[in-house]
Amino acid sequence: MTAEDYTVEVPASKPAQTSVPVHPLLAERWSPRALDPATVLSDEQFTALFEAARWAPSWGNTQPARYLAARRGEPTFDRIHGTLSRGNKGWTSNAAALAIGVARVVDEDGEPMPYGEYGLALATENLVLQAVAEGLYGHQMAGFDRDAARAEFGIPAEFEPIVAVAIGGLGSLAGMPERLQEKELRPRTRKPLAELVFTDTWGQPRF
Repeated sequence: MTAEDYTVEVPASKPAQTSVPVHPLLAERWSPRALDPATVLSDEQFTALFEAARWAPSWGNTQPARYLAARRGEPTFDRIHGTLSRGNKGWTSNAAALAIGVARVVDEDGEPMPYGEYGLALATENLVLQAVAEGLYGHQMAGFDRDAARAEFGIPAEFEPIVAVAIGGLGSLAGMPERLQEKELRPRTRKPLAELVFTDTWGQPRF
């Protein structure tokens, strides 16, 4: 299949095919790369992403999640963009905002912070779902240089950069490499519940 076989429109919605209904915020969440370079986040929208992250649960209310964040056009956006992998740099320049999620992994007494990465994950899911609620999309990425991010922003040793996030509006497939077009149009899939949830003994499906 070639790029000519595709239309240039990304599906506006790719709802999850669930065994029972789930909340629309969950069903509609997906991670496009085709972002609209014209999308701009208002001050309130941008703040709300991180306010949502702030109210995520965490072990003992330790709140280990931190973020480096900026909107497109701000110098910090370009600095975050510079830490991304080559593949991610190719499409994230159209994002309305970029962020790097950082987890506290050592507490104030110099001891390992329990569940620091888990806390960051919960906060970042809140951030992404807030984006969905605003009619936006969040794409989380492992493809960035942690050491480069640490050096660029002076991240202390007791914190670990874990994830990068691009937030924006839905754009077009036009000009995207064929391999990325294929990913954008590919149906969303997940393993069945029978492979994920067990009862009585390990491997015995609950559903």
